[in-house]
Amino acid sequence: MDDITSSPVIVGAELRQIVERIERLEEEKRQLATDIKEVFAEAKGRGFDTKILRACIKHRAKDPNERSEERELLDVYLEALGDM
Repeated sequence: MDDITSSPVIVGAELRQIVERIERLEEEKRQLATDIKEVFAEAKGRGFDTKILRACIKHRAKDPNERSEERELLDVYLEALGDM
């Protein structure tokens, strides 16, 4: 709170700008969530498994080294379980 040493009017104006900016971003976030939901619905309508699509998206967001490690561990676990 070191920066809040100005007059209450200036601080109030700055605070209002920050709050309004966050509110706009929250609205954009809600709109993006709606758009994403619609794309998943479209994919489902075309016969794609949305659970698998979500897994693909999550997988692609990971670092390649992390993906490789996960695959290796999965193979080790499946082999230990006799499922390979």
